[in-house]
Amino acid sequence: MAKPKNILVAPLNWGLGHATRCIPIINELQKNGFTPIIASDGNALALLKKEFPNLEHITLPSYNIKYAKKGMFFKLKLALNFPKLINAVQQEKKLVNKLIEKKDINGIISDNRFGIYHKSIPSIYITHQLNVLSGITTKLSSKTHQYIIKKFDECWIPDFKSDLNFSGKLSQVNNANINIKYIGTLSRFERKTTTVTYDYLIVLSGPEPQRTLLENKVFSELKHTTKKTLLIKGVIEAEQTKKTEKNITCYNYMTSSELEHAINESHIIIARSGYTTIMDLAKMNKKAFFIPTPGQFEQLYLAERLQEHNYVPYCEQDDFCIEKLKAVGNYKGLSTTNEDSICFSDLFDCFQSKRKL
Repeated sequence: MAKPKNILVAPLNWGLGHATRCIPIINELQKNGFTPIIASDGNALALLKKEFPNLEHITLPSYNIKYAKKGMFFKLKLALNFPKLINAVQQEKKLVNKLIEKKDINGIISDNRFGIYHKSIPSIYITHQLNVLSGITTKLSSKTHQYIIKKFDECWIPDFKSDLNFSGKLSQVNNANINIKYIGTLSRFERKTTTVTYDYLIVLSGPEPQRTLLENKVFSELKHTTKKTLLIKGVIEAEQTKKTEKNITCYNYMTSSELEHAINESHIIIARSGYTTIMDLAKMNKKAFFIPTPGQFEQLYLAERLQEHNYVPYCEQDDFCIEKLKAVGNYKGLSTTNEDSICFSDLFDCFQSKRKL
């Protein structure tokens, strides 16, 4: 009997979205007879260790992505961290070369990690951003990202090519000479019929200090109401903690199964307009209210697009107040269909080939 092929799965540690959307891929790799080896850093790696304690985990160099306190300084902060990012990518490339032989890697799936690929084995890149919105530098950032993607054998986009997709212009590009596969809605969750327990579920994640700033903002607004609220801080720690204050129950984090249950039994979800969150809530057929991360052009664009198409309302972080949530009832919410399911066995065909010479 042939030995299962080892597939390196490496999500970016920027918030938790890149890691969480790799969870269904890791599960399906195992179902299809592959052995995933997980590689990341920080909270993304900590989360995946909790989800897959029996798999092998490798720590990658950190990109050291940090947000400014003021959204207007977001690009400046990234620019200042750019040399560290380049150094981390170079370290990634060297590490991959060692892992190929040491761990007998037969394939790579990189979710937005620029240096995790190798010319001798099938290398897949996951992104929903063929176009990277960055204000007046959008053309430059998009071309740079597309140049990186071309180093991979395939680019999997968790969305549809149609005009009614979720990512809009982020995932649409012409004449880029990239081997693109639109793979549909990618989510770790399943919708289930259950009793609604919570009026609001607040799901937080993302780099500091913006995560904490939003936590303080929503907590101060909702603690003066009678609405039953569940708040998931998105802080991955050694032990899960739970605290209840008046009408609000707080967890530092939840596992996928726990969060799936929490979403199913909640009426309205309050969250960042991160792309993975949008996929998850569409799969769960949920109404939501979005608060984009200040300074992050992608999240603002997605929030504006979903509001324009009457799916989900949003407001900017500084403008949030409890009264804003009344608008949710005027929107149809997010949804997807069973026909959107992904055929993973077909996707994984690329790993059946022998190493390239």
